[in-house]
Amino acid sequence: MRVSRPVLTLLVALSGLSSLLAGATTQMDVKDIRPGMVGIGHTVFDGTHVEQFKANILGVLENVIGPHRNLILAKLEGGPLANTGVIAGMSGSPVYVDGKLIGAVSYALGSFSKEPIAGITPIAEMTESTAFNDVRPPGARVKVEFPLTREGLSAAFRKALAWNRPFAERPNDAELNGIAAVAGLAGGPLGTLLRPIATPLVMSGFEPDLADLFGGAFRDQGFVPTGGSVAGMRVGEKPYEGPLKPGDAVGVMLVGGDLMLGGTGTVTHIDGNRVYAFGHPMYNLGPTEFPMTRAYVYTVLPSLFSSMKLSTTGEVIGTVVQDRAAAIAGVLGNGPRLIPITVSLESTRAPKQTFHFGVVNDPLFGPLMTYASILNTLGSYERQFGAATFSVHGSAKVRKHEAIAFDNLFAGDQSSMGAASYIVGPMSALMGNDYEKVDFESLDIAFATTEEPKTATLERVWLDDPRPRAGRTVPLKVMFRTYRGDEVVRTLPIEIPANASGSLSLLVSDGARLAMNEQREARAPQPRSVDQVIRTLNKGRRNNSLYIKLLGSDAGAVVNGELLAALPPSVLGVLEGDRNGGSFNPLHNATIGQWELPTEHAVAGSRTLTITISQN
Repeated sequence: MRVSRPVLTLLVALSGLSSLLAGATTQMDVKDIRPGMVGIGHTVFDGTHVEQFKANILGVLENVIGPHRNLILAKLEGGPLANTGVIAGMSGSPVYVDGKLIGAVSYALGSFSKEPIAGITPIAEMTESTAFNDVRPPGARVKVEFPLTREGLSAAFRKALAWNRPFAERPNDAELNGIAAVAGLAGGPLGTLLRPIATPLVMSGFEPDLADLFGGAFRDQGFVPTGGSVAGMRVGEKPYEGPLKPGDAVGVMLVGGDLMLGGTGTVTHIDGNRVYAFGHPMYNLGPTEFPMTRAYVYTVLPSLFSSMKLSTTGEVIGTVVQDRAAAIAGVLGNGPRLIPITVSLESTRAPKQTFHFGVVNDPLFGPLMTYASILNTLGSYERQFGAATFSVHGSAKVRKHEAIAFDNLFAGDQSSMGAASYIVGPMSALMGNDYEKVDFESLDIAFATTEEPKTATLERVWLDDPRPRAGRTVPLKVMFRTYRGDEVVRTLPIEIPANASGSLSLLVSDGARLAMNEQREARAPQPRSVDQVIRTLNKGRRNNSLYIKLLGSDAGAVVNGELLAALPPSVLGVLEGDRNGGSFNPLHNATIGQWELPTEHAVAGSRTLTITISQN
């Protein structure tokens, strides 16, 4: 039996009046839910106006999304639901029975089902699951290795989004309480078909290829990518109807500013300054610090695959502090601090442009969103395929620590990815470190680009004097060939130590090969504090430099993360005998001299000379 719109409006008004008279929203325990009850739901189908729909209670699915996790099963009716089925973006829509809040519309049957059968998360489970106040445990981190190809970036997003996916497996003992079956399905089979309602993913400012790549990764985890704006409409055309209330659209922001990325859903319940929404997780990350925003719904788009609200995030109204299996929860007030990022781009083809955006201060999504934002900015104004060169300069300010300096050059077919990784790699390493929580105060990066691939290959190194004398300075000759086939010969003065003797090795290498060689020989010190990590980053080798090392047979060691070269045997004996003083890693030879040769190209290659020192 259909309820006419005037009668439905009257029921909602009486429900709201009852709550006001009580002074607060009363709640109904899931044990009191019975089939045949009629509930009234609140949600936004258009703009900012909260509308009502009807929920015909079918029964309660017990243990359907985990032990002691229940869903109230209902058939929805009203508004566009008969044509759309359950709509992505309805997650969190509150449902009231006799003026009492029973929970949030949160689950729906799988794709291609237009039947508006929904699962309602009981309100008690929503409030109980988000009652924790703690910090993200170390186990919640997902390590992402940079640089990333486009395929690797997609895999990294999928890995990040799926690190704690709570719905990969479901119990088989789900039981439908109060009714035998729905559409011929018992509780168990019906429970396996229910999935969290998809979350509309707002993406604005992302170029199409990258948006498809990110959107695909998010889509695998229950999101429906949408645009950030609709032609001819602007957020704010319809003002919000007073303070935030149940049924209002709400957003969770990951990136803001010149780029925008976030998810939208519906407010379920407000208790003082605490807001409960969604009725299922966004990522199930536990404690979070994501901006909570108002949201605007442009319209509802019907679809056999997944009907959705076309929506966008709005002004920040608080902080999402919990992301749990049964709900997200936020606190009204000032939003959390984002990491401010400024990117300037200067090209040989166009004048300088500057972009500003902020990303969430989160060890998992902060680096990934920064990478996506930088790569998108470069790809939107420079070609994505074909050879190019990017020079990078800038700094990252880290609270209570030394700043990180950026100065490098990337050339070749995927130089934009290398440049973006160069910025985000240190950010990921510091935010995921095991020593202390690191806060980035800002990133300020300048890129200069050209479509000329400034690459070169190291071909030959030599000394004019095959037996250099100890204590003398000799010219080292280095020849490399540019991408155009031009030979470039550079000379670097090398000082031979006065106490050097016998046979020595002279290694000339690009930074990447040298780092691999040091790791292989356990020569690279492993940082043991945030300060050491930052010092290591600031000593990082550049692509447009060649590095020269003079290696002797004298032994050295890495002690507590610091490289100590050419140690006397007596000192080595003491360090090796006292292993309780810290970490000790002996080296079989030592660096007795090292130099850097800057170039104007990204040089690749490695050569080694064996020289004999003359004492005459």
